[in-house]
Amino acid sequence: MDAKEGSARGDLATRWVELIVALLVVLGGLVVIVDSLRVGISWAEDGPRAGYFPFFIGCILVGAGLWIAGRTVIAWRELGGKTFATRDELKPVLAMLLPTIAYVVLISFIGIYVASALYIAAFMLWQGKFGLLPTLAISVGVPVALFLLFEVWFLVALPKGPLERMLGY
Repeated sequence: MDAKEGSARGDLATRWVELIVALLVVLGGLVVIVDSLRVGISWAEDGPRAGYFPFFIGCILVGAGLWIAGRTVIAWRELGGKTFATRDELKPVLAMLLPTIAYVVLISFIGIYVASALYIAAFMLWQGKFGLLPTLAISVGVPVALFLLFEVWFLVALPKGPLERMLGY
């Protein structure tokens, strides 16, 4: 298969994946650097400030991302004919990715516990083909157990929605 045939079928080329991931690593490193500068990267009387260690990790991320991006651009023609994933290989990935994105968005509207119950139930019914009773037990039981663990015992507040507010949390 040549490069034109692969791209005509909608296959994902390796060079684009490498370049995009490398630039995302650079972007993530820059976010870490900027926030580290905000909280301080110098030494205080009692030791390093909160941003000291993350600042250097951010610098390493930026350097690594730029290195990979540069290497990818240099080998651009050589990588051109290589396919990272075909359209058929990407379908199951998207079948998992899109519901996961919806789950993350739902957390901000209905809270992590209700969103988790819906997410677990949807995947148990859709992907796992479980019956209604096991699905209800697990999809309600896991968020309730996590609620008790984090909110009641560890006193760690996680994102809540209308249901938790209605229950007084």
